[in-house]
Amino acid sequence: MPVAKISPKRTPMSEQPADKRRHNFDEVPYGYTPEQAMAEAQRCLQCKKPSCVSGCPVQVDIPGFIREVAQGNFLEAVKIMKRTNVLPAICGRVCPQEVQCEGACILGKKMEPVAIGNLERFIADWEATQPECVMCEIQPATGKKVAVVGAGPAGLTIAGDMRKLGHSVTIFEALHKPGGVLMYGIPEFRLPKAVVEREVNFLLSMGVELKLDYVVGKLKTIDELLGEYDAVFVGTGAGLPLFMGIPGENSLGIYSANEYLTRSNLMKAYLFPKYDTPIVRGKQVAVIGGGNVAMDAARTALRLGAERVVLIYRRSRDEMPARAAEIHHAEEEGVEFQLLTNPVRYIADEQGWVKEVECLRMELGEPDASGRRRPVPVPNSEFRIPVDTVVVAIGNSPNPLIPQTTPGLETTKRGTLLVDPNTGKTTKKGVFAGGDIVTGAATVILAMGAGRVAAKAMDEFLRTGQW
Repeated sequence: MPVAKISPKRTPMSEQPADKRRHNFDEVPYGYTPEQAMAEAQRCLQCKKPSCVSGCPVQVDIPGFIREVAQGNFLEAVKIMKRTNVLPAICGRVCPQEVQCEGACILGKKMEPVAIGNLERFIADWEATQPECVMCEIQPATGKKVAVVGAGPAGLTIAGDMRKLGHSVTIFEALHKPGGVLMYGIPEFRLPKAVVEREVNFLLSMGVELKLDYVVGKLKTIDELLGEYDAVFVGTGAGLPLFMGIPGENSLGIYSANEYLTRSNLMKAYLFPKYDTPIVRGKQVAVIGGGNVAMDAARTALRLGAERVVLIYRRSRDEMPARAAEIHHAEEEGVEFQLLTNPVRYIADEQGWVKEVECLRMELGEPDASGRRRPVPVPNSEFRIPVDTVVVAIGNSPNPLIPQTTPGLETTKRGTLLVDPNTGKTTKKGVFAGGDIVTGAATVILAMGAGRVAAKAMDEFLRTGQW
């Protein structure tokens, strides 16, 4: 296709106006129409050596499904997608495409890259409007049983892959809803829970069994599961929140982002008064951090009724780890950014409720181990911000329950599980792992990629018995 005929700009996706959406939890982008999807798909160059595929952790046949969308063959596009990805509606909404598939798009060297994520979302949502969904091909039963611990993106991915390979799969989930961070962490306005439920239900329709409210490490250990199953995958994520350890951090009104978002999302505080979930609906809210979780918390605070939300981040905007789209949406909705700023203590009132956060101005020094420039305090630059609620979103570490109750399962200094990155094999025979419990808090698509890598190695282990 001649480059001259290709629009240099991607087809825009319409979305709720900022002044309207900051007062509701409805999804922000509306999605493509069929005509918009076809127009965007026709921008794809159909490269013979597609770099977008190598940029995708689950190796979706991106040119293949886009080719079908361009011709209006949406059903064929869904079939191609499901060969490698059983969670396309989720990936289309929350994957960091700008640094993965779209970041590698050849068109992006001279024009805006193809909106691969928008197209992925389109075909998944289109399929949901059809009378029947496309079933995956399932190989003959092998008689092998697999236990998956954790129903987050890594666990759901390996469950789907192992079921397609003919194995019997049971997922054990500690919470009362499957989805992990997709359900408790990401707000409704970015990932509707009905979308997560739809894709989990598709896995169940493939024959995957799901056991909820089941805490592995308490009700049964990994060793006990190994007595009943031929292999175990651990994908329990990183649910242990980190704090800064500064004075006043135990004051009332200070949340971890995990607790704040869980109360809003999983426990449905956002549906008040239908759900009367206890949560502090602060008027003056500070959010500490610069990642996607911080953006989610800040935008949630606005929707829960905050008059002012200040996001405090110790580096500059260039170093913020959040997706550019999420930063843009937060700014549009009125979140104030205090960049190059670091909290040093919290001040509480006589009843113990936080009333101010004291901060220091920062400047950037030499790059640190992360490759980002190290923030350095500016002397005598203290100032205070009045607050009545604070949400700390500076990261998470893995829950130590499974390592503590599983002899032979080695961990790193950070508490993550030690695995072979090429296979997902842990230091204990028959036990594989992937996702945030291995990498620390990362992205949904990286967790899915780890599930895919482990599925391939686990299948080989089950068929050969070789570790």
